[in-house]
Amino acid sequence: MQGRVIAALSLAIPVLAGLAYLRGFGAPPSYLIVNAGALVAAGLWIALAPAAPGRKVRRALIVAALALLFAPLITGPSLSGVTRWLPLGPVSLNSGLLALPALVVLSGEEPDHAPAILSAALLAALLQPDMALGTALLLASFGLYDATKDWRYGAFAAVAFTISLVAAIRGELPPQPFVERVMFLLARTDPLVALGLLVSLLVSFFLIVSAVPGREPSRKALAGALFGFAFAGHVSNYPSLLIGYGAAPILGFGIALGLLIGQRRGAPMPADR
Repeated sequence: MQGRVIAALSLAIPVLAGLAYLRGFGAPPSYLIVNAGALVAAGLWIALAPAAPGRKVRRALIVAALALLFAPLITGPSLSGVTRWLPLGPVSLNSGLLALPALVVLSGEEPDHAPAILSAALLAALLQPDMALGTALLLASFGLYDATKDWRYGAFAAVAFTISLVAAIRGELPPQPFVERVMFLLARTDPLVALGLLVSLLVSFFLIVSAVPGREPSRKALAGALFGFAFAGHVSNYPSLLIGYGAAPILGFGIALGLLIGQRRGAPMPADR
């Protein structure tokens, strides 16, 4: 139970800080409703998530997450040659923010295949193009390397860095109010608010790294992905992770945290079931 509470806090702290920001700075009420609803749904999943899946189910989930990353290339919509969103009725969800957190958690339990899995996701970052997705993969690989000392993640990081630069040149879109570059813009006018939002993200990062139950490679990969997405949202026109408007990151990290707490820290890989 304690692990579930910590996992829920690691998500709720930045999301609630973001809701306070959205309300205080005049965001449309629908933005608050969407983010709050996503937080409730993610919290329920964290509270009720079952034990870690066996090998067959885990690999099926990996395939499904990769399919979600590539789905926008088939379904659209496309904006100025950029295709990153899953159309779901009146809303669109960023596929990378929704699928990647779970993918890196699951990859942490696939030491033999994780570099190949991440490489497939990196191809989606290049094709969409999506610098934030590439940066999240880059820093997730740093987390996996720190946990495993596998040299393959170093080689992957070099490729991911290059692809992130290419995506940054090709894939930047105009910023949307309350969605992109939230802390960067607040730092000019309300630095204390920006600092509070930054602290909320740092608390989330350190809770995932050190306090949320789960295997070390998966925890560090998820923390790396969080840092990568947050960094991209600060330096360029990409969604401000968890603190800006958007259901996809809240749901994506909620799903990943539910998968993470199903693992037992230091336990052997789940048996095939």
